[in-house]
Amino acid sequence: MVMKTFRDLIVWQKAMELVTLIYQLSKAIPKDELYGLTSQMRRSAVSIPANIAEGYGRKSTQDYLRFLHISMSSNYELQTLLEIACNLKYLPMDSFKDAFEKSRELERMLSSLMVKIDRSSNPT
Repeated sequence: MVMKTFRDLIVWQKAMELVTLIYQLSKAIPKDELYGLTSQMRRSAVSIPANIAEGYGRKSTQDYLRFLHISMSSNYELQTLLEIACNLKYLPMDSFKDAFEKSRELERMLSSLMVKIDRSSNPT
């Protein structure tokens, strides 16, 4: 299959699914956290596919890798925020585990993509 757009990237598709899940889960967080934890979780989740897409649109491999690294950092931030929400009992354990595992899957996919891109731009 020929890649025509960032939408063809499975990692982007999975990141979009995670955003939807985070928005759904964050509705259960108390309203007094709307501008705190809820907002931060949503922003970090949105940042993951947004940076994958932005990096894909860049003209240089180094820029693409930089945006994938930003995406990975946002994913790590989201993992931390999910743990905080779980620790505060804002999320049921099964919801936390599901979201966290999806985030870990993205982490592995992003890491693999970065290695593949780096190797193709720096052949030995």
